[in-house]
Amino acid sequence: MNQKTMDILWAPWRMEFIKKKKSRGCFLCEMIKGKNTEFLIWKGKYSIVVMNAYPYNNGHLMIAPIKHTKDINHISEKEVQEIFSALKECVQILKKVMKPDGFNVGINLGKCAGAGLLGHIHIHIVPRWNGDTNFMPVISATKVIPQSLEQLSIILKKNFSNYKEDR
Repeated sequence: MNQKTMDILWAPWRMEFIKKKKSRGCFLCEMIKGKNTEFLIWKGKYSIVVMNAYPYNNGHLMIAPIKHTKDINHISEKEVQEIFSALKECVQILKKVMKPDGFNVGINLGKCAGAGLLGHIHIHIVPRWNGDTNFMPVISATKVIPQSLEQLSIILKKNFSNYKEDR
């Protein structure tokens, strides 16, 4: 019998997440309330910018309204303006800090569209580099993130420190 050998990717930092007590609430709302703010990059009057704790690529950010809603039609024009202004700032800062070749920007509305957090609408900003789909994900179904989230969080917070949404 021909058996495939098991691939092992050593990631000891994941043990903290595995052992951590899971919240039943909305993690975005918890950040807004001042809990678990390690990856909260910026908070405005109507929206927040957070790092994705399970990034597709290094620098994967999310923008969400402070209002907990799953319906895009329940976001006011002021919220839309601040969210889009924050989107522009995210792209500008990521270009400066990470020098990507492009971006994927999107919103998943509903479970069938890929939304992992169904109750709180958010926009994904994913930096992309030419060749970032290399042999690791193609051959071994493994994605390599070359920088710790904590390290990148410090850099992004520093770059967002002068951002004012009402420019």
